[in-house]
Amino acid sequence: MADMVLQTATAAVGAFGFGLLFRVSGGRLVTILLGGAANWVFYLLAMYVYADRVLAYFLAALATAALAEVLSRFMKTPVITLLVPMLIPLAPGGDLYHTTFALVRGDVTAFTQYGGLVLREAGAISFGIILVACVAQTAQKIWRLSKSSG
Repeated sequence: MADMVLQTATAAVGAFGFGLLFRVSGGRLVTILLGGAANWVFYLLAMYVYADRVLAYFLAALATAALAEVLSRFMKTPVITLLVPMLIPLAPGGDLYHTTFALVRGDVTAFTQYGGLVLREAGAISFGIILVACVAQTAQKIWRLSKSSG
């Protein structure tokens, strides 16, 4: 349990740091801090329930993208301003490191294994983001059409 709290705090600080790097300020920075923590909690919960990293990446990206969509509307800020720093904790850096290390060592089997995993993880994150963006855009169009016809 203490390990999960430490991981979540580290994710929050990492998201906050990237928020600073991207020159985000004010309340948006606090939102990014909390969103980064929420992102990692989503990931940990998905791992606990499904024990599948790729599915956990997808579900965490899906939940975080939905959170960023909602919060960006309230804060009147572009979604990307919140979403990118909030998703930083999900970056599959460890697996990418192992992929590169296997390539440098000339271990084709490990390179293929880790490289495939990195592609699946990155694809899961991307698919989660795209799915939420498509749903949000469709909902906006339906909302606009219903307002203009009514």
